[in-house]
Amino acid sequence: MLHDLPAGRFAVWASAWLSGRTSYDAALDALTDDRAHRVTGLPGTSDAVPLGWALTALRGLGERRLRLVLPVPGDVRGLPRAPGLAALALEAGQAAVGDAVALVPEDLGPEVTAWTAVDLTGLPPAPPPVEDSLRRVSGALDLAVGDAARTLAALDLARWNPEVPALLAGLGAARAPGMPPDTDPLALSVLARAQRLARVLDLALTDAPGGAVTHSQAAARDEALRPLATAVREATAAACNAVPR
Repeated sequence: MLHDLPAGRFAVWASAWLSGRTSYDAALDALTDDRAHRVTGLPGTSDAVPLGWALTALRGLGERRLRLVLPVPGDVRGLPRAPGLAALALEAGQAAVGDAVALVPEDLGPEVTAWTAVDLTGLPPAPPPVEDSLRRVSGALDLAVGDAARTLAALDLARWNPEVPALLAGLGAARAPGMPPDTDPLALSVLARAQRLARVLDLALTDAPGGAVTHSQAAARDEALRPLATAVREATAAACNAVPR
């Protein structure tokens, strides 16, 4: 679910509110999701503030849209060169980036999310990652799944984890929950498929219980699944950053 990616949820709903596509209350309800959120480092503040306060402050900072960035070692495209931001975002694996501020989440347990805001004032904006159209990333996701199918079969994941076939079944019919009501249906489909495949990757990259996997076997497995991991990351970002027509 999108709730597993706080920066994605924030980018989607904050952008919807800032652009007038949803109400403040609807955005705040979707963002908090019965968790406590505190934001530190927001320009003009000295203490941690509630997420609702931070959401309102974005408009005062002139923000109009935030983008989800999913950095990995060797690829931090989309992150402005603000001191400390790359390290924070790499550790979290995600960031919501605007023109004036970037926000990076940290999960502090089942009930608390802490956010670190990084002031981007005076910094040149980072060129956003080149994002293909939703149709193109959807096709790339299909190709990556096909290429990885032999590897997934060789790992025999279904034998020791029955969750895998259930995740792969009906990929095309899946729709991601938790998005604004005007979200492009193709974005909902792409995001849902990417989320399911991310779970499959988590299972595939974890050794079977009691299984003896050599270093060379694990390396070959990881290499074979890397294109699927890249396609999942790019599809997730494209779906969250898609602007409704």
